[in-house]
Amino acid sequence: MTEQNAPKMKVESFNLDHRAVAAPYIRLADRKELKSGGVITKYDIRFTQPNVAHLESDAVHSIEHLFAENSRSHSDRIVDFSPMGCRTGFYLILDGESEVDDVMDLVEATLNDILAATEVPAANEVQCGWGAHHTLEGAKSAIEPFLAARSEWSRVMA
Repeated sequence: MTEQNAPKMKVESFNLDHRAVAAPYIRLADRKELKSGGVITKYDIRFTQPNVAHLESDAVHSIEHLFAENSRSHSDRIVDFSPMGCRTGFYLILDGESEVDDVMDLVEATLNDILAATEVPAANEVQCGWGAHHTLEGAKSAIEPFLAARSEWSRVMA
């Protein structure tokens, strides 16, 4: 199938040309008006270049735990923080309208918390479905280059 005759997909990220992006970046991926009248915003937090590199599974798992727990110290609007199946980044879903610069500040503050962490929260068999599948050092190693590229986060396309 060529790009010209590709059908429009229902999932926003499936319509993104992953060859044209330049990770790392943070971009507004979706905005939904809910039937209840509220709004949620979804951000694509891309750590690695799609189809070129990916994060290790145990590092992704640990970043998910660490970010989910620590981000709530910076915002009461966190709905969810989830890894992408391709392991190139994460989705951050927020309650309400959000400015991308504010989201970048939230992500930066949370990642700095993670770099200072001494353990992965809920990394045990009681609180996690795969409690042994974590790496604090792997999470920190994955975060460091993303955080070091903070000045590039607003540039999405190559």
